[in-house]
Amino acid sequence: MALKLKDLDNSQAPLLDHLIELRRRLVRAVAALAVAFGVCFYFADEIFGFLVLPLTAAFPEGQGQLIYTRLYEAFFVEIKVALFAAFFAAFPIIANQLWAFIAPGLYAREKKAFLPFLVATPVLFTLGGSLAYFVVMPLAFTWFLGFQGEAGGLESQALPAMGDYLDLVMRFILAFGVSFLLPVLLMLLNRAGLVSRAQLVAARKYVIVAVFAVAAIITPPDPVTQIMLATPLILLFEGSLLLMRFSERRDRKNKDEADDDADTTAAVTEAEDPAE
Repeated sequence: MALKLKDLDNSQAPLLDHLIELRRRLVRAVAALAVAFGVCFYFADEIFGFLVLPLTAAFPEGQGQLIYTRLYEAFFVEIKVALFAAFFAAFPIIANQLWAFIAPGLYAREKKAFLPFLVATPVLFTLGGSLAYFVVMPLAFTWFLGFQGEAGGLESQALPAMGDYLDLVMRFILAFGVSFLLPVLLMLLNRAGLVSRAQLVAARKYVIVAVFAVAAIITPPDPVTQIMLATPLILLFEGSLLLMRFSERRDRKNKDEADDDADTTAAVTEAEDPAE
């Protein structure tokens, strides 16, 4: 019984070490987020002003305003802006802590295979968010404001609330940013052997329908933004298929070279030791 208890203690030690390491990484990630939040909260007005620029450009010059109908709304808008910006500012540190935690458990080949996806994730997210901010939002806001005018003899005027506008902007940026991670997801599934390029090619028409359905759900209810999200997603899907073709071709080449090396080694071994 003493031996079993000793074995149990030895088996728990690595788990306890991992939990301590996880806590240390989480504390660092949370500390980075807290520091970034403090800095971003100090500059919350400037950050929100940057997020408002697409709406300002959509209004006729000198017109347009943001309102808030609850006394505390402007304060909570600044908090949400600070949290939103702090996550992006602290993401490199958070990702570094995540990588530092999982990397020791990976083989060198697995690290080499996983690292490009870790690098591609913020790049693709930034591309998606930039498309939303610089292209989609100005066009969408201009289209939305086009419904101003008269209705039944009364003037209809757009008076967006600060909280509603921030929610809409965050929805745009997150929807486009996360959607642009489609190639990372597909390549990871392909590398894990869960899906092959041939299966995705066979399901292409269903994927296109699913892309338009997802775009309709996560974007505001207008056809312009839906099409502007669905189109790059389809292009990213086709690009993922192209990358998979190169990856599978390279894997086959490496496998053939490994088989040839194994055959050559076996032949040399037989020649050196004919008795076997």
